[in-house]
Amino acid sequence: MKILGLGGWSGAGKTTLLSKLIPELIRRGISVSTMKHAHHGFDVDQPGKDSYVHRQAGATEVLIASEKRWALMHELRGENEGSAAVLAKHMSPVDLLLVEGFKREPHDKLEIYRAENGKPLLSTSDPSYVAILTDTPVSETGLPVIDLNDIPAIADFIVRHCALKAR
Repeated sequence: MKILGLGGWSGAGKTTLLSKLIPELIRRGISVSTMKHAHHGFDVDQPGKDSYVHRQAGATEVLIASEKRWALMHELRGENEGSAAVLAKHMSPVDLLLVEGFKREPHDKLEIYRAENGKPLLSTSDPSYVAILTDTPVSETGLPVIDLNDIPAIADFIVRHCALKAR
């Protein structure tokens, strides 16, 4: 399973890009999963539901299953969060795992950059970035720069960079 990150400052458009990029990659026959990093506490469960009660009672993991999907929640209970690579081991194998966030981890990443955010490029100080996706000219880099709105070109780069076999 190839892992490729999408890094960028908040508001750069990582989620919007993924919503367009995933269907393009799937259209090419590439199986895709995603991992999203949250910078704050979050909950996918609802107070009062049985699974919530199980977690509150101290269960380390709670798996919820139905005819449409299943979800596994794991409570860290003081343990470290784990790196993207460690967390990826819990996922079913696919051709490509796209990781949103984890912008300082060592896996290869595409930087989503918008000048109007007023933030510096992440890739100038982090060699794990392999390309910049932007809607503005960027001259202070030796990395490939791809138009953020050119989804086929981004998919082409990912397929080449990750040596994926499009079906």
